Amino acid sequence: MSSIITAFHTSFEKRLFTATVDSFNDLCVELFQFQYDNNKTYRAYCDLIKVKPESIDDFTKIPFLPIAAFKSYELKSGNFKTEVTFTSSGTSGGQTSRHLVKDLNLYERSFQLGFEHFYNHIEEYCVLGLLPSYLEREGSSLIYMVNDFIEKSRHSQSGFFLNNQEELHEILAELAEKKTKVLLIGVSFALLDFAEIYQLSSNENLIVMETGGMKGRRKELIREELHSILCKSFGVEYIHSEYGMTELLSQGYSKGNGIFETPPWMKVLIREQDDPFQLIKLQKVGALNIIDLANISSCAFIQTDDLGVQVSDNQFKVLGRLDVSDIRGCNLMVS
Repeated sequence: MSSIITAFHTSFEKRLFTATVDSFNDLCVELFQFQYDNNKTYRAYCDLIKVKPESIDDFTKIPFLPIAAFKSYELKSGNFKTEVTFTSSGTSGGQTSRHLVKDLNLYERSFQLGFEHFYNHIEEYCVLGLLPSYLEREGSSLIYMVNDFIEKSRHSQSGFFLNNQEELHEILAELAEKKTKVLLIGVSFALLDFAEIYQLSSNENLIVMETGGMKGRRKELIREELHSILCKSFGVEYIHSEYGMTELLSQGYSKGNGIFETPPWMKVLIREQDDPFQLIKLQKVGALNIIDLANISSCAFIQTDDLGVQVSDNQFKVLGRLDVSDIRGCNLMVS
């Protein structure tokens, strides 16, 4: 059985990152069948809601597993040795989500190719990480991704910043003079703390990317208000955003105005808030369902607790959180 599962992984991964509009549905159906057969928790959920696997011929018919399952179960498609376990930040004393990752190389390929899809090669940038809340704990998938970006940027001034905002200000000013392309990725409260002290000159070579969330450190702001403050401080026209979470191996990105897009192997659908099995049309507010085909070894079809709206076939906005949900670290921002 293990050799069959390994063969599936190898075959599927070869096709995963070349997904197209035409091949996406077939990949979804194929991965659903694999995960139904090999993920006992997902299978039990599908059986509970009386979904017959032979009836699934379109990705819109695939059941989405409630994201809370990552807190209570070991979500593994197949029996494998876990290479790393990513964990959510959680709330004080709250139970955290755990994503058991079989192959870190797959995660690395996903976030590297996903970034390149929107921003070109990371080697082009000096990468600065302003992520104090994430650096202060273990198991963060975001820290793993940004650390990899820093290493691959091969720029001598790339690095993380915890509380040394003055040093960050000096580096940003120096890089601006050199016209160096810079990616500054930070949690919202830390970017706002910086913005209240420093004012930078206009810089078209700087990308400021927020990962969302005040994490209880500051009063929540609507996205437009936060971005307006940050734009003035950092001297940029738009604030970019990253949409990711512990339970995913892929990310969506926004280049401004809070409108996110996903790479070809990832898709966001919107469901009714009071009917988790009913998908809704464009421009109507609902809860987000996510397909992440890179989640081969866990579950690729996730029913999240985020509210949003689909603005086109591959674009969406995040509007906040369902009232019944626990607060999570990433993207608590209200649009």
